[in-house]
Amino acid sequence: MSELGDIRNTGLRGVTVASTRICDVQGEAGKLIFRGFLVQDLAEKASYEEVVYLLLNERLPTREALGRFKAQLSADRYLPDSLIAALKTSPKDALPMDILQAAVSMLAPYDPDIRDTSREACTRMAVRLIAKMAVIVAAWHRIRNGQEPLRALEELDHGANFLYMLTGEKPDPEVGRFMDAALVLHAEHSFNASTFSARQVASTRAHLYAASSAAVGALSGELHGSANVRVMEMLQKIGSMDRVEAYVNQVLDAGDRIMGLGHAVYKTDDPRSFILGPMARQMGERIGETKWYDMAKRIETVAKAAFKERKGHDIFVNVDFYSAPLYYAMGIPVDLFSSVFAVSRIAGWVAHILEEKFADAAPKAALYRPASDYIGDYCGPQECPFVPTDNR
Repeated sequence: MSELGDIRNTGLRGVTVASTRICDVQGEAGKLIFRGFLVQDLAEKASYEEVVYLLLNERLPTREALGRFKAQLSADRYLPDSLIAALKTSPKDALPMDILQAAVSMLAPYDPDIRDTSREACTRMAVRLIAKMAVIVAAWHRIRNGQEPLRALEELDHGANFLYMLTGEKPDPEVGRFMDAALVLHAEHSFNASTFSARQVASTRAHLYAASSAAVGALSGELHGSANVRVMEMLQKIGSMDRVEAYVNQVLDAGDRIMGLGHAVYKTDDPRSFILGPMARQMGERIGETKWYDMAKRIETVAKAAFKERKGHDIFVNVDFYSAPLYYAMGIPVDLFSSVFAVSRIAGWVAHILEEKFADAAPKAALYRPASDYIGDYCGPQECPFVPTDNR
């Protein structure tokens, strides 16, 4: 411990920084609510486009409004030629999230509304960026593999289009629906690290692309958006069902974490896992390989029992645990899992950016500026006397 004492970092846990109409995470009850609707109902009954419309407009669309909104997304599902050219000059081994963050920033100069600060202009920018996020991720994957990016197909919905642009094959309706549901489940989660980053940047009156780029940067961190990457790496490391129990005990003996278990908010299983788990099983059955789902299910059973026995309390499944085997069975490369998260979460980010900028109840200059406790440097809490360079 330093002579000055430990530096404290609460991560703002338990601190309410703003009010919101967008999302409610009820950790004790295991509920996730988007603008009044349970996420399970949305994932099972609504399309991703409907949920995006809900997040942006505070209500579900009529059939006519949904048709217009889907046409708007379809029209914006392309990238400027110069951005494609820039992607082609990028190192092929670049981290996908770095490419995505850079591409989001590079879109700003091409947006015709970039200097318009009205809500209407920012909403148009939001729709354009939602449409283009999937295109960026798919285009980069093809470019890094020496292939040409594919144009989206008008007849496919957002999730199915993403899989088509990524793989070059039109998914059948069931797989497209699985992708759509996964996007709905990841679309929003209140003031998580990336969303808070987006709102903090938006509070400075920076434009939507700057705030969204900051959110991508936050999501790229190991403790936020790459947990399902770690889950899949864990499954691959274990390798077979007969090694699960030994692995769980080894991790717990070492005091380490089992990826995909535990959550900062939920005190029960993540409600999204109840939909992702069955989809992961069904996708495994479709491709004739349920190994990864079966292993995940076994880890869940063994780990929950071990936690109860060793620590006297329960451990719960989070959203990343079953999204990993689901995406893997869909043929999505593991290093793109975080990018797929961003393809979905952009809807929540831009909804929060719009709320930060334009909510009626928001102060006109609510610049985020938290306080800190200065505990001193090596001189202690008093000022340091300046010593000339030759005398130090």
